[in-house]
Amino acid sequence: MSHTPNTPPVGDEIFLLKMGEMVLKGLNRRTFEERLMGNARRRLQKYGKFRIYSRQSITYIEPKEAGCDMEGAFETLSRLFGVVGLSRAKACEKTPEAILETAKTYLHDDLMAASTFKVESKRSDKSFPMTSIQLSQFVGGELNEAFPHIQADMHTPEVVVHVEVRDFAAYVHANPTPGAGGLPVGVGGLAVSLLSGGIDSPVASWMMAKRGVALEMVHFFSYPYTSPEAKEKVLELARLLTPWCGRLTVHVVPFTEIQEELRRSCPEALFTLLMRRFMMRIAQRVAQRVGAHGLVTGESLGQVASQTMEAMAVTGQVVSLPVFRPVVGMDKEEIIRIARKIGTFETSILPYEDCCTVFTPRHPKTRPTLEEIQEAEAALDIEGLIEKAVAGIERVVLNP
Repeated sequence: MSHTPNTPPVGDEIFLLKMGEMVLKGLNRRTFEERLMGNARRRLQKYGKFRIYSRQSITYIEPKEAGCDMEGAFETLSRLFGVVGLSRAKACEKTPEAILETAKTYLHDDLMAASTFKVESKRSDKSFPMTSIQLSQFVGGELNEAFPHIQADMHTPEVVVHVEVRDFAAYVHANPTPGAGGLPVGVGGLAVSLLSGGIDSPVASWMMAKRGVALEMVHFFSYPYTSPEAKEKVLELARLLTPWCGRLTVHVVPFTEIQEELRRSCPEALFTLLMRRFMMRIAQRVAQRVGAHGLVTGESLGQVASQTMEAMAVTGQVVSLPVFRPVVGMDKEEIIRIARKIGTFETSILPYEDCCTVFTPRHPKTRPTLEEIQEAEAALDIEGLIEKAVAGIERVVLNP
């Protein structure tokens, strides 16, 4: 195809992406649109060559060549944050007759399989000779004649025929598919997410990505107490997040020496809290290295002993970056529901332990004071242990 965005892509099937809260962003809106288009462009590279541009709160994605994988592209776009609805649409000339003919042919199978329908029209091009209501009445009446088995239903139709008359062409499509919502990844800055092998941290990561935050992952690995399979499980969780989050780098931190030193030198009841303080310190070091401005955890208030208010206060006290806990007020069933939706649940429940289960105290402290925590840490070479762990980090880059 050789047309430019200034000429109608007549006869082609294209994607229409509808933006959500981005349209409320005022003077910053173009920045959000550019980020959305850039994210879409990167995600679609493996499916063929596409032309991408935005007009009137719609992002248009047109195949530039025959042979584009439209099915794969559509599936990928359904996980693109910043899009509230997406449609496969057919473009046509901006005449009532062309719109009607396109509806008859492009939506033939949908209309044949349904018993009720209605037409919804939107006329962004005010030079079009019909109002939206008139266009809907014209197309609806003619479709009723062409498909006599189907009845008009304005309230609960099985098929909604959408007609949009826009700048460059008219577009016809059926019911839009819900999009991922949220904001384009990257507009909210960069954060480091602490990724374990459990259910909660992948969900927390996904929730922050949905708010436009790009992520780098940190995972703490305690070989030989945790197995190579446990590490692969976490990398697989990160891979499962890439269709939503884009490319991810997982910083795998060797954590065995720190845990063994805690077991040797500190009270057992404080072990988990001291371990989490080391995790937060190391995650902040990674954040500083990559230019991130926040940390993300999967903590849920009251779920385990280390997730009381007092415990979260002492673990967060060692860092200066903001700590985001998006699942903090959710119960386990709510978190599991999201994990199933995003495809991480089945991997999260594989029976490989992570470092948080190593040397678990029999009677963990649930309401610690900062003073007793700092007193226990006085026996440790905190800086030396951190430096050694950071020096041993392995980085694994995962692409969608």
